[in-house]
Amino acid sequence: MSSTPSTRHKGILSEEQREKREEIIALLTKAYWMEIETVMSYIANSTNPDGLRAQEVIESLQQDVQEELGHAQEFAKRIKELYGVVPGSMDFAAEQTFLQPPDHQTDIVHIIKGVIEAETGAIDHYNTIIEVTDGVDHVTQDMVIAILRDEEGHRRLFEGFLREFEAEGLA
Repeated sequence: MSSTPSTRHKGILSEEQREKREEIIALLTKAYWMEIETVMSYIANSTNPDGLRAQEVIESLQQDVQEELGHAQEFAKRIKELYGVVPGSMDFAAEQTFLQPPDHQTDIVHIIKGVIEAETGAIDHYNTIIEVTDGVDHVTQDMVIAILRDEEGHRRLFEGFLREFEAEGLA
């Protein structure tokens, strides 16, 4: 069955979808900055902690740095594909107060709770993108669904770390 111009689906790259595309680009740009900020925070929080109990959290965050950076790169690429412009560093505004290094470098619970909050924020935002792109931009939706899976896995891992500290009366 051939389609005529009047019956052909107007894809996200079409002029008719400009407004929706710009909304999606704005959401992707926020996601990009969330990932970039998370990378910075995870580098600090995988370097600064002291103590024997910190090692597993440090190693997990070191691995997550690469994964979160990959997510930022995926968001950047998709912004470009949607005719957007990936912003430069002068547009960055930090927001993640909960991921700042703790006052005491042995306060691993502070880091764990910060990671859980960051991952929860990402999960909430990515679910919004999935809803906005539903039926309109399947490529972005599929990409974000895959990234969402990673974020849910990170949150679940750190919830396990927190439960362990709570069970031992350390949280």
